Amino acid sequence: MAENLNDKSPAGIPTVIADSVDIVYRVNGTGAGRGTATAALNRMLRGKKVEKAAGVRKVHAVKKVSFVAYKGEAIGLIGTNGSGKSTLLKAVAGLLPVENGHIYTDGQPSLLGVNAALMGDLTGERNVYLGGLAMGMSREEIKERYEDIVDFSGINEKGDFITLPMRTYSSGMGARLRFSIAAAKDHDVLLIDEALATGDRSFQRRSEERIRELRKHAGTVFLVSHNNKSIRDTCDRVLWLERGELRMDGPTEDVLKEYEAFTGDKKPKPAAKPPAPARTAEQPKAAVSS
Repeated sequence: MAENLNDKSPAGIPTVIADSVDIVYRVNGTGAGRGTATAALNRMLRGKKVEKAAGVRKVHAVKKVSFVAYKGEAIGLIGTNGSGKSTLLKAVAGLLPVENGHIYTDGQPSLLGVNAALMGDLTGERNVYLGGLAMGMSREEIKERYEDIVDFSGINEKGDFITLPMRTYSSGMGARLRFSIAAAKDHDVLLIDEALATGDRSFQRRSEERIRELRKHAGTVFLVSHNNKSIRDTCDRVLWLERGELRMDGPTEDVLKEYEAFTGDKKPKPAAKPPAPARTAEQPKAAVSS
């Protein structure tokens, strides 16, 4: 599990240290049926090392990953589906145990996703308070920031949706409200998993600006996204995970260039086909059959 660094350490020291981290999932049952949840997990984790022992399948989801994150950094996590990005974020947040190695954190990491606290049968308004309390804010703080949270989410732009139960929201509306609640508080380490993939470009711009503000307050932001443009606009450093292994760690443009070559996201356009030569007087006409 994540361990706290010395709280009295000076600014400029690392906020997160991952030291040769292994994370292993254990899945009960054989998962032979195509329709079982275990079989679905097996397909999702295809390519990872799987060990079988007495009816328990061990999936090595993250393998010997090491990195150091510093205050003020915004770090993108990229990789193809099932590469271990979300798993690593949960371990940094202290929500998953580490099989081997250690994760050290300075301050309290917060994983964006207060969905565990939010309730579909409650209104958006009630969920703002519930989510804010889950993020460690007092009722007074939530009341002061309530209007800003609702305005930031944009869910009231086409009606008074904040007074409706959250189960009536689209997935995008729910994700925007969750981000707005989490972003209303300054965080030592904020972990964001695909939150910026929802909403229109205006909401994405507001989200990216808020991430920059969080960084100015000496926080560290981790962003998991399949949207390379969001990574470019938001992050100055990228960790590339593939099949649970840290394949590359470096400046955003350097890592994305290698990643896009690997995935084929930036394939060169085929050369334009040259126009057919114009018919000249010397070219014979095609014969006409009788």
